[in-house]
Amino acid sequence: MKYPSLLFLAIAFLGLLILSSCRTPKDLEFKSLKNFSIDNVGFSATNIKVDVEYYNPNNFGLELSRTDFDLFVDEQFLGHSTQELQVKIPKRDLFIVPLVIALDMKNLLKNGLTVLANKEVTIKVVGKVKVGKAGVYKSFPLTYQTKQRLSIF
Repeated sequence: MKYPSLLFLAIAFLGLLILSSCRTPKDLEFKSLKNFSIDNVGFSATNIKVDVEYYNPNNFGLELSRTDFDLFVDEQFLGHSTQELQVKIPKRDLFIVPLVIALDMKNLLKNGLTVLANKEVTIKVVGKVKVGKAGVYKSFPLTYQTKQRLSIF
């Protein structure tokens, strides 16, 4: 009679311990853009490469396996990126995501002068990312918006 109640208490304690350790993960923090370069210049599309630096404030690491997003500047569509990649996201550390973005040159040329005339632009990214751990991946929606000062001149 003693052993079943002791077993129940042990299972209840273990369950409580597991539930208390589960917290909602914190969002990754954008830090900077690095190594910006232009690749495959064309009249209809131009590819740009950029390394995006993030910080993971969580106590666990993950792995990024896919990105699929649209890029908007001042609500104008500027480009699209779809990539299959394997990026390790370490716990409580900085990491870099290398991106290739296909710019829509027609929209860039049409709206480029108004963007260049503004000192501050709104950059918006909308899409999906696929992240996981130990071979189990899940897609999450991505919506990020920030204001950025342009210092071209």
